[in-house]
Amino acid sequence: MKFVRFNNEGTPACAVVEGDNLQEIKGDIFSEYEILHTNISLHAVKLLPPCVPSKIIAIGLNYRSHAQELSMKIPEEPLLFMKPSTAVIGPMEPIRYPAMSRRIDYEGELGVVIGKSCRCVSIEDAPRYVLGYTCFNDVTARDLQKRDGQFTRSKSFDSFAPIGPYIETDLDPHNVLVETVLNGEKRQSAFTSDLIFPVYYLVSFISHVMTLWPGDVIATGTPSGIGPMQVGDVVEVIIEGIGTLKNRVVKEAP
Repeated sequence: MKFVRFNNEGTPACAVVEGDNLQEIKGDIFSEYEILHTNISLHAVKLLPPCVPSKIIAIGLNYRSHAQELSMKIPEEPLLFMKPSTAVIGPMEPIRYPAMSRRIDYEGELGVVIGKSCRCVSIEDAPRYVLGYTCFNDVTARDLQKRDGQFTRSKSFDSFAPIGPYIETDLDPHNVLVETVLNGEKRQSAFTSDLIFPVYYLVSFISHVMTLWPGDVIATGTPSGIGPMQVGDVVEVIIEGIGTLKNRVVKEAP
């Protein structure tokens, strides 16, 4: 099942995707809901981020190919950092190139959407706490990351967390193809089987650090092939079984 959020005459609404149509949902996808027998054209609405996370927990250096690309050792534990909820944008919304940066990079990733509150869960129980999966772009001001020596500023600009277009609930996250395309040219392509720390391990590990709430997103890391974007570029994160998250880079307004 694919969940989506969309602008319904000025009000955010949720729906289930059925082909090219949406069937609106009454209630809360994170608790109880009813699927209404309505048919709204998917192409006639503006899509919103599919969830509203209280926090985004991202994982650094979690693909073997990416570690090799950077000539770095395989980490012994997941490297956690966070992106603020204010960075979230949805499909087709602009990524704003900040004036204080000289290089921003795409990082296509599989996003895990938490379905219910969890704290100190086991790896075996972790699937029970996952609602589904989405596409995520961990946009990064690479020059500021190197300058600061840590991740907060470089990862946190408004618009630096594109999410969408859907939450897919019926997906096995262990061997999914993740690709990033820039201006029609494939730049990243890897299966999640290359993850150093797989999805359910991450849910368990993070839940032993902080409580995860419904709608929170875990960005599971990016494969090799990271690179810069310029104003005017169109970036797409394409994940098998989910869909395509598409955004354009624009100059930050003064």
